[in-house]
Amino acid sequence: MATVRFDLHRPNWQTLILFTLGFWLSGSLLVDLLIMPGLYWSGMMTEPGFAIAGNLIFGIFNRIELLCAAVVLTGLLTLRQDMSHLSRRYLRWAIALAVALLIVPLMYTYALTPTMSAMGLQLNLFETFSAPAAMNTMHQSYWLLEVCKLTGIGLLLNGCFQRFGDSSLV
Repeated sequence: MATVRFDLHRPNWQTLILFTLGFWLSGSLLVDLLIMPGLYWSGMMTEPGFAIAGNLIFGIFNRIELLCAAVVLTGLLTLRQDMSHLSRRYLRWAIALAVALLIVPLMYTYALTPTMSAMGLQLNLFETFSAPAAMNTMHQSYWLLEVCKLTGIGLLLNGCFQRFGDSSLV
């Protein structure tokens, strides 16, 4: 009888953190610099069905961001337990930043996106659609959070890359 042997390898958290941060940053820039301006310039934001489309697009992306934030935070917490050669002070700073980065997509997913979608719904098909004035405040909140998120991802990516070095990519 043949023996089945499972060879379970521990994940390389350093590499996973770096690739997740890179994916998250590139995905965010793609949405911010290509998809959102494209929707705006095509005039889709003035269409009555935009709220439903926006909720679908951003709802999916927000959940991908939640997953990225969770992977980064989990990786840093694991490294805190496993790696004594990394500075404890740096890891405390990185974990605090990762928690803040987790809060941003939580706010997107459970506060901003549903509220903006509700504001943009056209309930009377016989009236012309116009975005409410409060939508501008919501857009400003989104962009403020987005700048904070991109800055945080950049800082964390830079700090992790400097601390982990090229040895983690092997």
